[in-house]
Amino acid sequence: MSEEPARRYETVELYRTGAAAKIVLNRPERMNAWSSALSRDLLEVLRDLAGDDAVRAVMLTGAGRAFCSGADLKEGAQNAAANDGALDTDGILKRWYHPIVTTIREMPKPVISAVNGPAAGAGLSLALAADLVVAKESAYFLLAFVNIGLVPDGGGSLFVPARIGFARAAEMAMLGEPVPAPKAADIGLINACWPDDDFAKNAEALLLRLSNGPTRSYAGTKRELNHWVYSRMAEHLALEASIQGELARSKDFAEGIAAFLEKRTARFTGE
Repeated sequence: MSEEPARRYETVELYRTGAAAKIVLNRPERMNAWSSALSRDLLEVLRDLAGDDAVRAVMLTGAGRAFCSGADLKEGAQNAAANDGALDTDGILKRWYHPIVTTIREMPKPVISAVNGPAAGAGLSLALAADLVVAKESAYFLLAFVNIGLVPDGGGSLFVPARIGFARAAEMAMLGEPVPAPKAADIGLINACWPDDDFAKNAEALLLRLSNGPTRSYAGTKRELNHWVYSRMAEHLALEASIQGELARSKDFAEGIAAFLEKRTARFTGE
């Protein structure tokens, strides 16, 4: 890929080489946590690429040591404090997260998630929205929502069981334990896991291969898979948002956020 970004946003960088495009989440100091600014930038660049016929394949990756650590809980706590303690999860999901994952799924060209480090919470949902998911050997995947008293959102409760089935999805969602990239590849959560030293060159080789492939064939395959696996995605995303909205008003969520910010173990009461 080109060494200089074709376009810079506040929280995202876009690189172009021929028909290939690489999006880099660029908040390394926050492990690329999903903030309002990142949501805005990512949605804009994804929509631009989706409508650009000169782009035939897209890769999404992260700067620094993480792919995406999930929602920016510090920003969320600040927003809640400014809104009488309530976090507008429903609005955030419908305004930003749902359009982002839907754009990835409906884009008429292949999308690769190149997971260079932890993909946690909404970051895991984002990674799994892609058509192909590859990862560094040192990366891991974590449905972290339960650790703050919430449920998977951003499509997490759709994309995970679609890939690995009910039993493993329930385990990831309810235990909230990290799945190392080698295991993720073994169980089918992702497509490939590569040694850290080979990761960048292998990921870019895959991107260039797809960018030079039969784009209409890829688009047709996505339509078929979306119809069979994700035909009720909009309905399911709405359900996620509804349940998350309920839990965002719970005492357990308030305790989960407090424990996270205070770097201690949460003391949940089931309320």
